[in-house]
Amino acid sequence: MAGDSRAAANAAAVLRTVLEHGPVARSGIAGLCGLSPAAVSRQTTGLLRAGLLRELPGPASEGAGAGRPRIPLDLHTGPVGGPVAVGLHIGVPLSTFSLVDLRGHLLARRAFPHRDPRSPGLSRDIAAQLGAFLREFDTGRPLLGIGAALGGWVRPGDGTVVRHEALGWRDLPLAAELTDALDLPVSVDNHARAVAHAEMLFGRPEARRSLVHLFIGNVVDAAFAIEGTVHQGPGAAAGDVAHLPVPGSEAPCTCGRTGCLQATASDTALGAEAVRRGIVPDPSVPLLVDAAATGDPRADRLLRERARAVGRAAALLLDVLNPAVMVVTELSSLLHDGYLDEIREAAAALSRVHRDPGRIVSPYAGPAVLPGAAATVLLHPLFRDPSRLR
Repeated sequence: MAGDSRAAANAAAVLRTVLEHGPVARSGIAGLCGLSPAAVSRQTTGLLRAGLLRELPGPASEGAGAGRPRIPLDLHTGPVGGPVAVGLHIGVPLSTFSLVDLRGHLLARRAFPHRDPRSPGLSRDIAAQLGAFLREFDTGRPLLGIGAALGGWVRPGDGTVVRHEALGWRDLPLAAELTDALDLPVSVDNHARAVAHAEMLFGRPEARRSLVHLFIGNVVDAAFAIEGTVHQGPGAAAGDVAHLPVPGSEAPCTCGRTGCLQATASDTALGAEAVRRGIVPDPSVPLLVDAAATGDPRADRLLRERARAVGRAAALLLDVLNPAVMVVTELSSLLHDGYLDEIREAAAALSRVHRDPGRIVSPYAGPAVLPGAAATVLLHPLFRDPSRLR
């Protein structure tokens, strides 16, 4: 087993090196990841055979010199034979289906609106619609499997949704249901952890040192990572910040207290407040963002109020964990930098340790963050142990 573990770690080192530096020759890989040329040769042979790497035409750019040219290697993202991961993000109003290549690039996407988010047959409907999506976008490229991400308490070890309040799910064996329906490997995780993994895999290098991800949607939750590992805690329950107190908020919460983050800043709370103020006819945050973009000062004011509330909650997390980077997924700040600046300013005003506004960022993928992050639920374990495909 020690030998197998060492080989898996070596394969992962080679694959991650090519992800970060490719196209790169075998000799370049050895210098970058610290393995011997012989070990790199063994691992690249296996990764080529598994279809994760490919040789590119022509010599590598760095001085090949006399003799045999250095053939550059890169991740196999080509349209012929390049494997793809399926992404499934399950939100409250809709699910999003996607196809993503080994570099996290989005190749196809489709939305499936939920007619009734609390319908007992919702998970079966999602599986059926995802199957139709895969048939429509079948290009013959190998499917690695399905990565599924959603809010709430998710146990990735067995793919069970332990609790999702808005969908009414309790102990739902989501991975088993999707595998039975679609005959593909399925990995399931919380969407805040999925975004954290995507940020560490494809985003900013500093995220691999330490990261906090704060997700603000209909569901509010968070993820924490140190040295490339996302913390799950016993039962994979880490990251439930729905009832984190927001300084200055008096919003009543269903838990009986006031000022909870979910009741103050969630999309559900924001949409209801927008309707109450007569800004939009329906409790829809995208409608509110559109209204602000077209110049409605009431919509802009409400979005800035939410951004400041998110910033005050972020300050508490920054002070506790002091991460190298904090990623905030929140719709208005994904689309307009002014709202991200509001989050940064509110956090800096309250935090006792945070002095660098640049540490608070939006996800590297921008508005496409959730489709890509869902697929990363499958891709992240693959980059940690590529031998699972052999």
